[in-house]
Amino acid sequence: MATLSDAKRLVVKIGSALLVDRSTGNLRDGWLKAMAADVARVRARGTDVVLVSSGSIALGRGVLGLGNGALALEQSQAAAAVGQIRLARAWEEALAPHGITTAQVLVTLEDSSDRRRYLNSRATLETLIGLHVVPIVNENDTVATDEIRYGDNDRLAAQVAVTTGADQLILLSDVDGFYSGNPHTDPVARRYDVIDMITPEIEAMAGDAGSGLSKGGMKTKLMAARTATASGCAMAITEGSVLHPLKALEDGANATWFTPHIDPHAARKRWIASMKPRGTVTVDAGAARALGQGNSLLPAGITAVSGAFGRGDPVTIRGNDGVDLGIGLSRYTAAEAAQIKGHKSSEIEELLGYPGRAVLIHRDDMAL
Repeated sequence: MATLSDAKRLVVKIGSALLVDRSTGNLRDGWLKAMAADVARVRARGTDVVLVSSGSIALGRGVLGLGNGALALEQSQAAAAVGQIRLARAWEEALAPHGITTAQVLVTLEDSSDRRRYLNSRATLETLIGLHVVPIVNENDTVATDEIRYGDNDRLAAQVAVTTGADQLILLSDVDGFYSGNPHTDPVARRYDVIDMITPEIEAMAGDAGSGLSKGGMKTKLMAARTATASGCAMAITEGSVLHPLKALEDGANATWFTPHIDPHAARKRWIASMKPRGTVTVDAGAARALGQGNSLLPAGITAVSGAFGRGDPVTIRGNDGVDLGIGLSRYTAAEAAQIKGHKSSEIEELLGYPGRAVLIHRDDMAL
């Protein structure tokens, strides 16, 4: 069974009900400060942390006096626009005393379903993490319509875990794990400590009841678990309303862990390897050796480009001897790749007329 202390990269999902007092519409400042201390402690031992935080609509509706009832789409978007500012500022002020810089990242479902947007999101998050920033991710409720919404931050958090290659995902909930029935109404419901496989029987146990300010029920958490574990990420559901919930989890608080069957790196490589290439880039012998040593593919090592591929599309990586070396996701279109092939990365801006990425295929985006 996974333990939080083992995490190398951790995604934590925080629901509205944990951050916002439903009776007043105000932030729960004491809880937020305790959570910030937890984040600082986890990061101090070398673990990367990404927070997926709800709360913008809950905060905004209080400011706008919209009450606790159902909101029309345009009201939700207006509340989110007001609340997002307050939510980002709250996290910034909570984490700053620990010397932690934060960044707000707003996404929609389209950002993960479209490969180009997915690569943009991944590159941004990887850069922020590399700069020792804690990204605060939320759904972009100000522009998202029903067609492009996740609709709940459980599934969004799972997708963020996949995008960032996290090895652990923690869903802070209003219950302390997954139960055989609703523990609030079923006195004989039992909690599972570990779930190795999400079977039809497990799915049948999930209810839809969410808490007052959150939209996610146990079904959405199971959907999140499927996404996370399929990509090599362990996931836990645990009680989040207590002070220092991450420390409580480390100290043995009740939780349900969903176990993965492959590590995140291998899962991503398998996903890339299964794609149908849209084109080919041929590389010289020096680049082929560099790829074999775990390096990214630079434009200087490319001798030929064929096909009609876009940014984010899979392409075959082929050696000058005609042997296919693998598949990778291109960070440039075919036309751009043809322009910069054989050139140093420092020449890209001059060749294309705008600054570009230093590598054509990053080592994390290829399967050899």
